[in-house]
Amino acid sequence: MCFVSVEGALRLRIPALRLPRYGPPQHIINKLGSDASLVVDQSEQATSVSPLKLKRQKLRQRRREKLITELINMNDGANLETHEAAIKHSKEFNIITKGTFSIWRKEYRNPNSNFILKLIKDQIIMAKVYASIAHSLNRMDIYDSMYKHIRESRLAIEDASSDTDLQQGTLEHAKAMGHALSFAKDLFYNCDMVSRKLRAMIQSAETSIHAAKKHSTFLIQHAAKTVPNLLHCLPLQLTTDYYLHGYNSKLLEDESKLTNPALYHYAIFSDNVLATSVVVNSTLVHANDPEKHVFHIVTDRLNFAAMRMWFILHPPGLATIEVQNIEEFKWLNSSYCAVLRQLQSDRIKEYYFKADHPSSLSAENENLKYRNPKYLSMLNHLRFYMPEVYPKLDKILFLDDDIVVQKDLTPLWSLDMKGMVNGAVETCKESFHRFDTYLNFSNPKISKNFDPQACGWAFGMNIFDLKEWKRCNITGIYHYWQDLNVERTLWKLGSLPPGLITFYNLTYPLDRRWHVLGLGYDPAVNPIEIENAAVVHYNGNFKPWLDLAITKYKSHWSRFVNMDDHYIKLCSFSQ
Repeated sequence: MCFVSVEGALRLRIPALRLPRYGPPQHIINKLGSDASLVVDQSEQATSVSPLKLKRQKLRQRRREKLITELINMNDGANLETHEAAIKHSKEFNIITKGTFSIWRKEYRNPNSNFILKLIKDQIIMAKVYASIAHSLNRMDIYDSMYKHIRESRLAIEDASSDTDLQQGTLEHAKAMGHALSFAKDLFYNCDMVSRKLRAMIQSAETSIHAAKKHSTFLIQHAAKTVPNLLHCLPLQLTTDYYLHGYNSKLLEDESKLTNPALYHYAIFSDNVLATSVVVNSTLVHANDPEKHVFHIVTDRLNFAAMRMWFILHPPGLATIEVQNIEEFKWLNSSYCAVLRQLQSDRIKEYYFKADHPSSLSAENENLKYRNPKYLSMLNHLRFYMPEVYPKLDKILFLDDDIVVQKDLTPLWSLDMKGMVNGAVETCKESFHRFDTYLNFSNPKISKNFDPQACGWAFGMNIFDLKEWKRCNITGIYHYWQDLNVERTLWKLGSLPPGLITFYNLTYPLDRRWHVLGLGYDPAVNPIEIENAAVVHYNGNFKPWLDLAITKYKSHWSRFVNMDDHYIKLCSFSQ
């Protein structure tokens, strides 16, 4: 199967029950009981009534006459007692509105709950319009009056988000502003002039919003790329002790298990020691047979000693750990690897580091996210060389370092993938995350070979059949398309687009419960899906080890971090 290819009142208003004009149904009468009274208006009494309805009217009339007689004959003491009881009962009523509320969920709030606040905001907008017109007509008295009311209104609302947050007397400001606007309208209102001013204000607001969004994106990307003190300190301390105390000569792995295809093998490519430890810890906590699990960790030269030191000091029980340095893969060179050749080129350096270049991201031709350094790391592309890294294995489970395992993963090795190479969870929903999201279908090389509506899938937890990989020459397909994309006309940087291309028609869709994504960018992931997931993935900028992390998701990750560990305490205290 190989292929190359304005909000209102503060009180909750519940509409009264409207009964049919011919009278209430029998089950309502039965429910209300003999003491229920239904008011019949004059128009209904004038119409012909059924014998049953006439009988009910006579019964109600007799009850009213009896009650009137009792009230007339009531002595003064009983009358006073009834009066006091009524006063006491009325005092028990709490009619003070504490805040905006709804009988339904928060997002379905009463749309009329913030009428005054919205009114004042609208008044401020119109006051700016008339102030601008007054200035152009040299009516500085009106101009000064408008801006005086604008300042007062802004001070009145301050940071209020609802009418309940408004200061006392705010409504008086709104009335005063209304009078001023009415006077300005009588003087200046001209439909064409007002519409021009409003259009100019909208355009100015859109420009400001665009600039703010761009600035926000830049700051988020910058924060996502920074290394917290803990993650900076930890590898430094580990590396120092690794060489200082002679741990560099200590064996870590059990050689006999590293190439045994009957065991459960994992591949983790990361330069983040703490994140990698969470992946390993969470996997083993949920593993049924820990002694059968082998973790193959590949890191860079800078973090190699720290990664080895961590797992020497924190052995994974009966499981096996192997830590490798990507710099020692002699076969991984620019003559063999297309993407490595591109990453070392002057063109890529110019693309990333020369802000005045026409293709630079600062020229807004590209998305700011592509400035993330991970796109320049070969650790991000090593996933396309699985058979070269692990030539004696038949299957391997690839795990990203921003995932947390919540269930035993061993059933994935016995999964029948129907001859496919890559087992992954599909990510497309409706029109989102399909191939046309990632690839340039205006390019004929893409449009002729791929379906724009083909479903995308996720890197982060992938089971690879390495036998089928070799038979289909997956790495060769990857090289072919990377060579075609030297000018970045087929896709931008990253590993997912070439992955979609390389494994096109060779990906087996896993049940969605195996891999739930979005914890690094989406605050609305279904909690039930998270609870039922075998793996949760913090894909996105809000990684769990950053201050940017979405708070409600952070506990899934942090529970696998031992805050009492010597090195973590040392680096945490140094922050």
